[in-house]
Amino acid sequence: MAGPVSSAPRTVEDIYKDYAARRAGLVRALTSDVDGFYSMCDPEKENLCLYGLPNGGWEVSLPVEEVPPEMPEPALGINFARDGMRRRDWLSLVAVHSDAWLVSVAFFFAAKLNGNDRKRLFNMINDHPSVYEIMADRKGRENNPGVDNSSKSRHSTKRSNDGKIKNSRVAVGECRYENDEDHSETLCGSCSGLYNSSEFWIGCDICERWFHGKCVRITPAKAEQIKHYKCPDCSYKKSRQ
Repeated sequence: MAGPVSSAPRTVEDIYKDYAARRAGLVRALTSDVDGFYSMCDPEKENLCLYGLPNGGWEVSLPVEEVPPEMPEPALGINFARDGMRRRDWLSLVAVHSDAWLVSVAFFFAAKLNGNDRKRLFNMINDHPSVYEIMADRKGRENNPGVDNSSKSRHSTKRSNDGKIKNSRVAVGECRYENDEDHSETLCGSCSGLYNSSEFWIGCDICERWFHGKCVRITPAKAEQIKHYKCPDCSYKKSRQ
């Protein structure tokens, strides 16, 4: 389920990677995999929990039997309230509890770190929007399907013939170097959401992964001021060298 303590991450970087993977799994459960997640949370079943897994996956299952558990457990019995609330409200409630669980797991692992390392871990975590914030943003876009996104920019990483990295920022739908079909299977490096041309994306010039702008807190206007973009993971790796 959540992963045994015996294999618990020990360093700030390892704890952050564990947090990011679990968060990606929970985001996927509540967005791209939401129909499957919803159907699994049958109110007729016993107490169920939603787990984000350290491999980036998610799981709906019964809580662990150990008392006290080896590590913090997510909200118990999320399935019982499913049919008594509007679907979106219920999913938002699960998202809020998931955020609380993610932070509790991260700081459970961080208990033996010093204050400066715990502060650094918090700042790394806080660089990302919460699961609930992603849910709220998704609901806003669903409620306003007619909003014109044509002015949103996308950061495109390209290599010239000599292998050097070049950058081009172009309006969605007007890219001369690549089209939307090139990104039909692209996943966000943060939340693992599938590429959608109506959303703003930015590419890392170091690892060449793509991200929702909202997942890395980069707006189209801010992207226009960035010559070479480094994602949070690459930035922290660089700072540790």
